[in-house]
Amino acid sequence: MNQKKKRRVIIVIIAILVVLAIGTAFSFSIFGRVMNNEKAGYLFIDKDDNIDSVRAKIEEVGNPSKMTGFDILTKYTDYDKNIRIGRYKVASDISMLTLFRNLRNGQQTPVNLVVPNSRTIEEACEKIGKNLMLDSKDIKSILSDSTKIKQMGFTKETLPALFVPNTYEVYWTIEPEKLVERLKTEYDRFWDEERISKAKALELTPVEVATLASIVDSETAHDNDKPIIARLYLNRLEKHMRLASDPTVVFAVGDFSLRRVLKKHLQIDSPYNTYKYEGLPPGPIRIASIAGIDAVLNPDDNDYLFMCAKEDFSGDHYYTSSEEEHMQNAKKYAAALNQRNIK
Repeated sequence: MNQKKKRRVIIVIIAILVVLAIGTAFSFSIFGRVMNNEKAGYLFIDKDDNIDSVRAKIEEVGNPSKMTGFDILTKYTDYDKNIRIGRYKVASDISMLTLFRNLRNGQQTPVNLVVPNSRTIEEACEKIGKNLMLDSKDIKSILSDSTKIKQMGFTKETLPALFVPNTYEVYWTIEPEKLVERLKTEYDRFWDEERISKAKALELTPVEVATLASIVDSETAHDNDKPIIARLYLNRLEKHMRLASDPTVVFAVGDFSLRRVLKKHLQIDSPYNTYKYEGLPPGPIRIASIAGIDAVLNPDDNDYLFMCAKEDFSGDHYYTSSEEEHMQNAKKYAAALNQRNIK
């Protein structure tokens, strides 16, 4: 090959490389990292979205320097006919091409769903529903189905035990039925051989443990005190004494704003009134915390039979095995309530 031909070949190769470089640079500028959001955001695509609304959401969440890449990709694909609902992460370093592929393939970013330690199932469903696409009413509807409840091994009264407050990874688009199934799966996983064995040693079922734990949780917000209170109530159960727990009376009355339990409240005829009926109530009086459940399964070693809130309203309690001493503590607390005009 003579020098002239060599120069021509070199020129052609250089031209091709330049074209490729320009093409690559152009492609990167429109399909590459064009997002300008400082921290990761999320696209929530629902059933009512179309190309225009998806485009608008990308602009709002990612603040891209240009949408050319998205426009080209949607023009030459069938994405407009196959928009996949879901929750998609828009990281600041994600490329437009990767984001589009995730959207088109329905590759959602999971939600870290927190199952809350709530007073009622209704409250828990509302909190859960706020973090998912589904309506909390749909969850409540399934959990109101007596046949479904029975299939899972619960009753209306024991159903709060199904909820194990923890964080679970689910998709934003999860169906209500699948969510309830997931709750049951997590319940079964939580109640492993070790916890079941500890419950049996106490002659309690998992539901009974959750029921007692719900009372313990209602008595104190201090996790360090829960094993003490758990043993106190276990001591009363062993001696066939009534639990005489104020929170169970509040539950029986149905007024959670009640700040003081009076004699008239103690007379209410309800199986949840542990001043009136011996043993555990029919089911949990709230969704028990894991700390509460584990406190029952790993109780303190004490012989206490009575407890009373301290008159300084610190949330701490007096504990004793003497009824006489307990009555003295109760008088101090009652006097403090009167002083604050809490009636």
